[in-house]
Amino acid sequence: MLRTVKPKNARSKRALEARAPKQQEDARTAVFVKGTHTGDVLNNAMKDLMALKRPDSISFSKKNVVHPFEAQGAQSLEFWAQKNDASVFVSPKSTPGHKPLMHFASELFDTHPRFVQLKSMLMDFFNGEEIDSICLKGLEHVISVSCGPTPAGLNTTASADPSTSSSSAVPEPLPKVHLRVYTTRLLNSGTRVPRVELVPMGPSLDLSLRRHTPPDAELMKQALKRPKLRQQDVAKGQGKKRKNMEVDEMGDLRGRLHVGKQDLEKLQTRKMKGLKEGREEKRQKTE
Repeated sequence: MLRTVKPKNARSKRALEARAPKQQEDARTAVFVKGTHTGDVLNNAMKDLMALKRPDSISFSKKNVVHPFEAQGAQSLEFWAQKNDASVFVSPKSTPGHKPLMHFASELFDTHPRFVQLKSMLMDFFNGEEIDSICLKGLEHVISVSCGPTPAGLNTTASADPSTSSSSAVPEPLPKVHLRVYTTRLLNSGTRVPRVELVPMGPSLDLSLRRHTPPDAELMKQALKRPKLRQQDVAKGQGKKRKNMEVDEMGDLRGRLHVGKQDLEKLQTRKMKGLKEGREEKRQKTE
């Protein structure tokens, strides 16, 4: 069971609410951790990925003795995730705030469980904050993810679940994943829609799916938990329905007050000598 923390004051309560599940999640923060044996190729690849992930990235400069695929190896990762409020782990070429265009060029990303999980992880890693629309000039780079030649005997169910396959059968090797990053150039085409050219930017990675550890059922349930609020209320930033309150385009909360009819005759004004009643007016009122 997961340990539940009860807030002791208002500050800790706000901190826990910020980490609670949301209908529209914030940008994922990635922690880049170096193991005990990391070469120059791996270090350069991590630097390139961290440059693409900025400003939502945290780098650990020192080497750490951590083995995620061992029994007790995930405790350190869970501690770092809770301390840094990060949900992505990765054991200046783009502008911060610009969203990449993701392209997955294989049907395995929609059918095979392992590749579906990889697609979800890459989308969370490079997605950033969710927005309603984006300017065409805001697409500065494109991330293309493709697979190598698919083996003829690759089965989506047998290769993903070892329990369904026989003990003597050898698992089919999965094809490599090719990740390429390009910058976009908008050229004049004579029409309203510009002509787009892709220029290789890097990093260029060839990944292999090898060791795999299924997630814990309880942790997976907590990770997929969603609040009971409606999406419209969360998008407006109100949390629950309130009368005569709305959020403008700048994100400011504005309210409307309905005041009853005011009697202007009883309104207290500033007394001036020139507006005072004279003696003759007072006599006429008394008579």
